[in-house]
Amino acid sequence: MKKILPILCLTIISSPALACTGIILHSNDGATVSARTIDWANAETNNIYAITPRGHEIQSLLPDGTQNGLKFTAKYGFVGLGPERPEFIVDGTNETGLNAELFYFPDYGEYMPYDEAMRNISLADLQVVSWILANFSTIDEVQENIGNVRIIGVEPGSSTTHWRITEPNGRVVVMEIINGMPTFHEDKIGAIANSPSFDWQKTNLNNYVNLAPGSAGPTKLGPDTLKSFSGGTGMLGLPGDFSSPSRFVRAAFLGNWVIPQPNAQSTVNQAFHILNNFDVPLGLDFAAGKEKVNMPSATQWTIASDLQNKVIYYHTMFNRTIRKIDLNAINFDTVAFQYSPLDDVKRETIIPVQINQ
Repeated sequence: MKKILPILCLTIISSPALACTGIILHSNDGATVSARTIDWANAETNNIYAITPRGHEIQSLLPDGTQNGLKFTAKYGFVGLGPERPEFIVDGTNETGLNAELFYFPDYGEYMPYDEAMRNISLADLQVVSWILANFSTIDEVQENIGNVRIIGVEPGSSTTHWRITEPNGRVVVMEIINGMPTFHEDKIGAIANSPSFDWQKTNLNNYVNLAPGSAGPTKLGPDTLKSFSGGTGMLGLPGDFSSPSRFVRAAFLGNWVIPQPNAQSTVNQAFHILNNFDVPLGLDFAAGKEKVNMPSATQWTIASDLQNKVIYYHTMFNRTIRKIDLNAINFDTVAFQYSPLDDVKRETIIPVQINQ
């Protein structure tokens, strides 16, 4: 069989700016919003959304580049976003409201080695999101069936990944493959980044036990009284760099201390504002003078998914106008399998202000 794995996507897997950050928000009326950034810096990719109908057949890629691994047929229709090809869905939601997302997990995950004798149950890490969305409506179902597949890497030396799975009712788990075995972590914090492991990231939050919303002080120091220069000084010490542990801490505190919004739409808007804190300026990913590309950002797109109402919202580094895909408007029995660019035109939507003369 002809090899079809695109070289550009292999470049993405091992590129710098493995800086994806995710949050979970809940509205006062019970909606759950799963939101995250997608970051890589080595290449400007042709990012797409794909619509997969019920009954669509999917087959996994293998390390030899052929599409000859696990075969499955979509029980549920779903919409997902990914780079270059519809095989590589990294964030999506299915018609039941289940959401699955891929995050890079370098140096800490370890898949089972590929075994040709187990080709028929071998599932490429970059296709795990599609497998989850096509087959399941709950986290319990994923956990019950994960032992029936063998998750593998498709490119030697590339980064491993881990996954976040979220239900509309607000339950969230992070799935990691450690020593070849899938491990599920219940995520009640609502934050995810990259390496190290989720348990380590949670433990590291104890280093920031001093953080609190509001303002610090005033504090007496001898005869002097120390006062805050501004509001928000209770967060003095919140890490602002772009390392994975720092992003996790920032996501955890910002996501948990924002004012809950009344409904899903306002919570989606809130998620985009929070994730503005995680946009990665491209120049930070390379030594000075060593930049490889000239893109607006290493954060190629940002997505927020309303799981209660099954609506996906996104904007890109080229155009920060928020666009939406309403799964309720799609007939997954009759719609054709299709994919399209996230940006029709790669430029900002700028609306001139009309001045009354």
